[in-house]
Amino acid sequence: MEIKPGKYRHFKGNEYEVLYLARHSETQEEMVVYRALYGDFGIWVRPASMWLETVERHGVKYQRFTKIED
Repeated sequence: MEIKPGKYRHFKGNEYEVLYLARHSETQEEMVVYRALYGDFGIWVRPASMWLETVERHGVKYQRFTKIED
């Protein structure tokens, strides 16, 4: 799955906007730069591999983030 800018929903329900994809300066690992669409609208980074993960909670599997809008 390719990560593109736009709005995403976290499996716990909050919404975020992917702003950019970047590379870690030391490891070259691909990172997602994103903004929370609630609260103080903080800017965050997360490894792309984590962004794309499937997570399990209470025996149910979810995509960590699901794209909801471009």
